[in-house]
Amino acid sequence: MSIIRTAVFVLAATTAIVPGVGSAPVQVALVEDVSGHPAGAVLMDYLEPGRLIRLGPRDKIVLGYLRSCVRETITGGIVKVGTDESDVQSGKIERAKLPCDGARMLRAAEQPGPTAGVVFRGGGPPRTTDPQFTLFGSSPMLELRSPGTVVIERIDQSGERYVLDVGKAELGPAGFYDFAHTGKALVPGGAYRAAFAGRELVFKVDAEAKPGRTAIVGRLLRLAAPN
Repeated sequence: MSIIRTAVFVLAATTAIVPGVGSAPVQVALVEDVSGHPAGAVLMDYLEPGRLIRLGPRDKIVLGYLRSCVRETITGGIVKVGTDESDVQSGKIERAKLPCDGARMLRAAEQPGPTAGVVFRGGGPPRTTDPQFTLFGSSPMLELRSPGTVVIERIDQSGERYVLDVGKAELGPAGFYDFAHTGKALVPGGAYRAAFAGRELVFKVDAEAKPGRTAIVGRLLRLAAPN
């Protein structure tokens, strides 16, 4: 009987620690740019560990790892997505470590409601006032997945507020809205609240953040509801 119990315990422990068993695959990287026709990934696609991407000799792909803040530009070869970086065979890779806060941003986006530093206003739902993460680009890339109204307002000073009615055409097939496409940018050093479809995130913009199409891994704002 003790042997059977031990075997059941080992099986349960193994199931608990194996990624993807009984849960959705862990998304570790985002396809930031694509050139050519790579097999296994498309622009703004999330990637899980173990995914294989096959590139032709002239195909190029840019991957941003959300937790390790590693950004890779890969030309040709076979790419195997890892947890923190890729394994590339028969191809060329340029790898850089960039400032980002992707791990904390993902944790905040995956929470069903506000976290620490909440306040109550007029008997309404609690709202967080403490920045949950930092963006290192001042033109956010908003992940929305569906059309709707986005409100971004500065909370450490008054006067700056954006109300964006984002339609299907502006989202594109991947469901992202890029501030950089319209020339908009937030103020470096500012603290903001973003609200969309009943969800809120509070963040700050790094004092050295630059506007425009900087690396997405450093300016991604995930407002879509968790899968």
